[in-house]
Amino acid sequence: MDQSAVRRARISVAAVFAMHGAVQGSFATRIPWVQDRLDLSAGQLGVALMMPALGASVAMPLASRIVHRYGGRAAVRGLLALWCAALALPAAAPGLPWLCLALLVFGASAGMADVAMNSQGVEVEQRLGRSIMSGLHGMWSVGGLVASGFGVLAAHAGVDARLHLGVMAAVLVAGGLVATRGLLDIRPAAEEEAPPRFALPPRAALAIGLVGFCAVFAEGGSADWCAVYLKDITGASAGLAAACYSGFAFTMAGARLAGDAVVRRMGPVRAVRLSGAVATAGGLLVVVADTPALAIPGFALLGVGIAIVVPLAFAAAGKSGSNPSQAIAGVATITYTSGLVAPAAIGLLAEATSLTASFGLVTVLVAALVLSAGTLRGAATPATAPAAAPAVSDATS
Repeated sequence: MDQSAVRRARISVAAVFAMHGAVQGSFATRIPWVQDRLDLSAGQLGVALMMPALGASVAMPLASRIVHRYGGRAAVRGLLALWCAALALPAAAPGLPWLCLALLVFGASAGMADVAMNSQGVEVEQRLGRSIMSGLHGMWSVGGLVASGFGVLAAHAGVDARLHLGVMAAVLVAGGLVATRGLLDIRPAAEEEAPPRFALPPRAALAIGLVGFCAVFAEGGSADWCAVYLKDITGASAGLAAACYSGFAFTMAGARLAGDAVVRRMGPVRAVRLSGAVATAGGLLVVVADTPALAIPGFALLGVGIAIVVPLAFAAAGKSGSNPSQAIAGVATITYTSGLVAPAAIGLLAEATSLTASFGLVTVLVAALVLSAGTLRGAATPATAPAAAPAVSDATS
């Protein structure tokens, strides 16, 4: 197909990743506001923050079916718009049950959009013939970083999160509709059967998914709890606590943007082993921190260490079977199950012991990446074209 269309698609899918990250970045900086407004304990907040991953895990198997039925471009456009619009829901919740319901919808839309856009990214990577997945996930982190910057300003100025997140939702929905125009309109081959509405992850996805599980536990736990950790453990102000997420997102963005070059040079196995060592050092620094000056660099090192693991897991999944979106959905379901476990595990363990002990668990899991890196061997060697390329329409929509 026309390589100019593939290059346009790369720009568009990068923008989609940035929009997706911006939703998470916006929400993460206002979690302390939601906790204070609803007077939630650490355990209650942990249960609430379990809901997005629960919604994602339940809904993700539907995503490959949606991609198959409506095509890659329309699926990403619709699911991204739904995810952006859902940003307005959590801050408007009047109590814990409504917050859990809002976060369930929030997570379901996030998970389905995640599968659809990663499927698009794997397809573009294969057509370009070189690794781009780490860079795409880097754009996700850039989006989260930029949006978290606005969140820090809003938190520092005392802006009501309902206003802040409502405005961001509207802006991101509009931006997403524009960003998706250049995507590849991937269509299944005529003889290809529709994937099941719900299915267990393929066997090939299990080992890959477990590697992603460890990284997503650390990522989700750090993203959801770093601001609370700064506030409760180190006594940081609300503005500085919110800024901790920005530092975490900044380091992840930088590591992911550089990740494709690093993986091409070192290979996925060595790169992930080095990443696991860096993340372990960051986790240890967080555990011993009693001031923001120690905790913030610790979270930054955690961000660097786990940055490339999930992109490589998705890239490996996209090459592990004949149906990339179904394999990605399988890996994503396993990794998002980690996101399901992480907030509740950290919150409940913190209530029983301390947040410090909770991040000791995070440190153990990222250390496991050093031993399990071999699972991702070959993730950074995309083919110049897929073995059975799906039909692609270049018509604009």
